[in-house]
Amino acid sequence: MKLGLVTVPLGDMPVEEMLKYVTSLGVEAVEIGVGGYPGDAHSKPEELLADKAKLKAYKELFPKYGTIISALSVHGNGVAPDKEFAAKCDYEFDRACQLANELDLDTVITFSGCPGGSPEDKMPNWVTCPWPDEYLKVLDYQWNDVLIPYWNKKAEVAKKYGVTKIAFEMHPGFCVYNPETLFRLRNAVGDCIGANFDPSHLIWQGIDPAKAIIEIGKAGAMFHFHAKDTKIDKYNTAVNGVLDTKHYGDEINRSWVFRSLGYGTSVEAWKEMVSALQIVGYNHVMSIEHEDSYMTSKEGLEKAIAFLKSVIISEPKPSGMFWA
Repeated sequence: MKLGLVTVPLGDMPVEEMLKYVTSLGVEAVEIGVGGYPGDAHSKPEELLADKAKLKAYKELFPKYGTIISALSVHGNGVAPDKEFAAKCDYEFDRACQLANELDLDTVITFSGCPGGSPEDKMPNWVTCPWPDEYLKVLDYQWNDVLIPYWNKKAEVAKKYGVTKIAFEMHPGFCVYNPETLFRLRNAVGDCIGANFDPSHLIWQGIDPAKAIIEIGKAGAMFHFHAKDTKIDKYNTAVNGVLDTKHYGDEINRSWVFRSLGYGTSVEAWKEMVSALQIVGYNHVMSIEHEDSYMTSKEGLEKAIAFLKSVIISEPKPSGMFWA
């Protein structure tokens, strides 16, 4: 596996300055935002697609610094009930696939999205319980009338541009938020649907990341990995549970917060995750995503890089054992 990172937190640095900095720390791969929530600070898709010379110069930057692009990120909500916003996200996904083709990449990372609860809604509606019964009707509408038809169409777009891996970040607030919902969409759309596995969004749901990695990996659906941590506050959780809508900046009162690697989950748990990735044959990138409100981007990234270096398994799983 390669040590990588999401470059979004370093968006104030020009792309070449960013590459020089992160590779000096031992980073081997970068995940580039090309629109949607991640923004496009380190890649301007319109400019690159319109100018072959700019595209060529951009591609040459990465081998110059001994790194690769692991994937393009374009997290959005193409099924949002806000038609203008949905159209923007839809366009940015298509453009990301087109750029991925030009950059010889097969993976685009995004969210599944979340529709409204009916055709008349103006805001997304994330359902968390099956009763009263109208919530089941909402889910039926969201999945069968909106989500599955939408991603069937997007799968054709991805295929057109050689993107064989649409990697969904399983994220509460969107229809795909755990392995079960990931498999539901994958079974309906096809093998091009898989996971950008981010344990930070699973830990607070009570999911064991290592066990989830095994299930997703056995299905051949482990496409990419985000290395991000979560710290659960046992006292606040004991009182209010894990469903928490307080702002992320209200750390002292929240049930959980995102942390830099090693500040949320034990080193043993991270070794279990890395070992699970090795067992299922994942040999791509562990991409650090910094969203720790306790630390600056640079400090958080540098601490996460040092931590990940101590647990990552760099070589592919051996084909045999000399002792057995």
